[in-house]
Amino acid sequence: MSKVKQFSVQTGSTVQFIRIDHKVNEIIKESGVQNGICVIFVPHTTAGVTINENADPDVVRDMIMEMNKIVPFNDGYHHGEGNSAAHIKSSLVGPSISVVIEEGRILFGTWQSIYFCEFDGPRSRRVVVKVIEG
Repeated sequence: MSKVKQFSVQTGSTVQFIRIDHKVNEIIKESGVQNGICVIFVPHTTAGVTINENADPDVVRDMIMEMNKIVPFNDGYHHGEGNSAAHIKSSLVGPSISVVIEEGRILFGTWQSIYFCEFDGPRSRRVVVKVIEG
């Protein structure tokens, strides 16, 4: 058995990481699945999803700072829309993750959370969640 749900994320800046694990856990709870896998997918070419530390906000700040250094906004790109940096960052982070569900919740490490990663905001975005029992 599997169930698919979607939700929106409203971003407020060009590059932003937003915690979404609370929403994913709500969807898992609504599905009734106690043990299985959950796939989180971002259907956008200038956004992504990742798991990282939630205890110290400086971790996310540092990640954004370093990504902007590695892939600067203006670097002689050829893409006509002017958002090549966002496409590159999205490919580096990736559009999806899979997590283990145990006892009706995501099985996280101590400090882990799921982050929606905006690289071309602000925008209204979608996140697709598939809960698979098993």
